[in-house]
Amino acid sequence: MITIITGISVSGVAIGVAALIVVLSVMNGFFDFVRDMLVSVDPHIRIERVGPGGIDNADSLIADLESLDHVVGASAYVQGKALLMHDGGGADVNKVVIVRGIDPEAAGGESEVVRRTRFGEFDLERRDGRPGVVVGLDLAERLGLMPPGEASRDPSRISLLSALTLERMISQLWGASSVPQRFEVRGLYDAESVSDESTVFIHKSEAQRLFRLDGAVTSVEARLDDVDYAGQVKALMEERLRQRGRGSTYEVQTWYDIQRSLYDVMALEKWAASAIMLLIVIVAAFNIVGSLTMVVIEKRRDIGVLRALGASRKDIQRIFLNEGLLIGLVGTVAGLLLGLLLVFLQAQYDLVPLARAESFLIDAYPVALRVTDVLAIVAVAMILCLTASLYPAWRAANVQPAAAVQEE
Repeated sequence: MITIITGISVSGVAIGVAALIVVLSVMNGFFDFVRDMLVSVDPHIRIERVGPGGIDNADSLIADLESLDHVVGASAYVQGKALLMHDGGGADVNKVVIVRGIDPEAAGGESEVVRRTRFGEFDLERRDGRPGVVVGLDLAERLGLMPPGEASRDPSRISLLSALTLERMISQLWGASSVPQRFEVRGLYDAESVSDESTVFIHKSEAQRLFRLDGAVTSVEARLDDVDYAGQVKALMEERLRQRGRGSTYEVQTWYDIQRSLYDVMALEKWAASAIMLLIVIVAAFNIVGSLTMVVIEKRRDIGVLRALGASRKDIQRIFLNEGLLIGLVGTVAGLLLGLLLVFLQAQYDLVPLARAESFLIDAYPVALRVTDVLAIVAVAMILCLTASLYPAWRAANVQPAAAVQEE
């Protein structure tokens, strides 16, 4: 009976450890997938001015960023919201979009969008007096926008109106000069990101005119060779700004800070799911308590003999603590191997597909193994097993040798 209960305890620990490894790996996989989608458009590091107004000394900030380790490129851009108006055949006529004005020659910060331009070209220059615009594929399909194609097909044209432009038009302060600037749709990009629906790209100079910035920019961004170094680069840049007395003038943000609310929710979900899976290990630990307590009851006479032969309380206690650790070690190692095997098979062969995968950008559950997660799981499992052994060990150590030896 005791052997069966011990086997159940070992199996419970193994299943709990394997479940924790798989669940954390899936949560990490989803986190990495969402992060990679967002940072394809979002900067790795962004510097903005605190308070109203733009950044006038963007060149010096770019030089400071490019001098830091892990920074592969930096550029300035203009970003704001505008009303997109068009005369196409889509479902919507007007839509509020995020307008990002960049310098095409320094498009390293938007290289992912440039690579993902599927139709037309990433062309923002003025052609025949008309500037270019690149929009997301989803937005173009919804509004019925098309880039230049065959000679018989002209590109779609749109108008962008900032809040200031709208205010002046409504108050009729401009008269005939209030006609908004028209843009030609030169390309459609497919970044497979939530920003497809709302972000359009124009030339930085056009954006400065649109938002009346008089040569200033709204932000300076940097791209890194590894996004994991974003926190380190942010700290170095903040220290450099403080040394120059600009610490309160500019705010430095990482890719995590830009979408903090989303990433925090995903982290909360990860640890909530882990806490639920941890209950399996806790239940297995209770089984260890029962198993070792029954051993103490069954071996009470043997424990009394050992005490009579000179074994100390600490010696008896150590025996049962080691037995609890052995159960935990066997279960943890078995669960570790099982969990790693399942994660490997899912990563290589997509064993578990996503339900209704046609509605998602991926076909199967993504997985990403973190060494820190594995070490934390192993440590927690062993600590729980050791804790579960304390009561049986204490009970065994307090067996009275004389009374135990006399028992039949």
